[in-house]
Amino acid sequence: MASQLTTNGDALRLFFTDDIYLIKGEEILSTEEVIVPEVQPVMEVVQDVVIPAVILEVPAVVEQPLEVPSFKFLGKNSRNILILVNDREHEVSDEKGRELLRKIVKSVNLSANDFALLNYANYNGTSYAQLQQHFSSVLVFVFGVSPEQLKMKAYPQNSIVMEENVRLIFSSELKALEEDPTGKKVLWASLKQLGL
Repeated sequence: MASQLTTNGDALRLFFTDDIYLIKGEEILSTEEVIVPEVQPVMEVVQDVVIPAVILEVPAVVEQPLEVPSFKFLGKNSRNILILVNDREHEVSDEKGRELLRKIVKSVNLSANDFALLNYANYNGTSYAQLQQHFSSVLVFVFGVSPEQLKMKAYPQNSIVMEENVRLIFSSELKALEEDPTGKKVLWASLKQLGL
């Protein structure tokens, strides 16, 4: 880039539009003596700096794949929808709980081919990540299993929540839900929002 310093009168007129006058006899002269300090040579000492090479062996971090148990479930899981129940006494739930589950499944237009129904009581301690690795779910209904049991953060009950790209609905155990009209009402409202 060219220097921006100019002595061209035409160029300077663009910047200085007022007249400037030099009045003789009003020059300011400095009466102070400028003191220049003596420069003393500094002796330079250059040392060869040797940095020892330290080689550390860092062990490679190998991610352990999640151990996925073999799950025994009902249904064919053709639409990648997982329904978790938690009942130690029954395969799914008692008669009232099974009837409520049938109504829930029917209300969202699902058949047994669409989902996988798994009793979490048989796989206690299994994490959500392990379930997701096996089932690849896009929607999960969870009855009687808390998010903490699945090693997840806390979520409200009977509401649709998102975990990555998966919609989840946590609710109480089917037997308890059957006897909780307020909980059922909130759950029905959430089920309508699914749009299945």
